[in-house]
Amino acid sequence: MGEVLTRIASARPVSTGPRCEMCAVDIGDAHQHVVDVQVRSLLCVCRPCYLLFAPVDADLRYKAVPDRYLELAEFELGPGRWESLEIPVGLAFFFRNSLLERFIAFYPGPAGATESELPIDAFGTVLRENPILREVRSDVEALIVHILPGEQVPRCFIVPIDACYELVGRLRTVWRGFDGGQDAKREVSRFFERLQSRSTAVSGDSTVVAGERQ
Repeated sequence: MGEVLTRIASARPVSTGPRCEMCAVDIGDAHQHVVDVQVRSLLCVCRPCYLLFAPVDADLRYKAVPDRYLELAEFELGPGRWESLEIPVGLAFFFRNSLLERFIAFYPGPAGATESELPIDAFGTVLRENPILREVRSDVEALIVHILPGEQVPRCFIVPIDACYELVGRLRTVWRGFDGGQDAKREVSRFFERLQSRSTAVSGDSTVVAGERQ
């Protein structure tokens, strides 16, 4: 019996691609993610495991990351508001942590994603001025804001949280100096071009149904 099992095991093809971090089946490069809320990490999963955690209102440790991309065409960010948030670069993403029951801000840098000591009062003003942010799904979606030098109107999107970490990972490999350098700027430009192409433009008081990956 031992020899038979050995032959069967040796005959199986060895997987070199990604595997589902829940059930260990092979998954393609274009797979889906769930968030482990307790440790704030992403898990690569297969479609069946993803669907287990897709219900929006379920109170679970794991949450499926949706596929909703919204461009906030009328986002309000008044004069001096960005400076009041004390974020040292012109790019950051904000998501609501369900365990802490508040928004957290991150911005990219040479070490990856750096958590900001976000002034609660300052961001509370941003929330009041932009009611659509109440629709951002806790833990799995983020508001991403990019302010170009010399421009008054920021680019703002609601995106899946994994898109933000993908951008941070790409920037970490090319970041140079304090502001990232030219390679980082080109990476950011390409990222926002992709966001623009797949996003639905919404106004500040719109109600939009959350998307789901097919």
